[in-house]
Amino acid sequence: MGDITVSRVYDTEPVKGAVFLVDGMWPRGVRKEDLKLDGWTRDVAPSSDLRRWFGHRPERFDEFRTRYLQELEANPEAVRPLLEAARRGPVTLLYAAKDTEHNNAVVLREYLRDRLAAAHR
Repeated sequence: MGDITVSRVYDTEPVKGAVFLVDGMWPRGVRKEDLKLDGWTRDVAPSSDLRRWFGHRPERFDEFRTRYLQELEANPEAVRPLLEAARRGPVTLLYAAKDTEHNNAVVLREYLRDRLAAAHR
């Protein structure tokens, strides 16, 4: 339980467990039939305004993280399928961003792990 990994949608490495696309927009150049998804949870993606403001600029990541965590807190229904899947077994969160350290999936994984840990205290 709580084994949550993140992976770029364009990577060829095998994914573990339930697989969810966590971006608000479908990744460029990827056909829907090529992704074996358990779900596309676009409602957990950052808002369009936040995504545009961040612009994948690493110097804005800390503030992006803070704002995105606030959005996730305000939208527990969108997060619920991911938490339920993580309680059952491994989960892989797919994202399209080029930066593997500064993206929404990294923040979402942190959020989910915190929620799972809090439920076991």
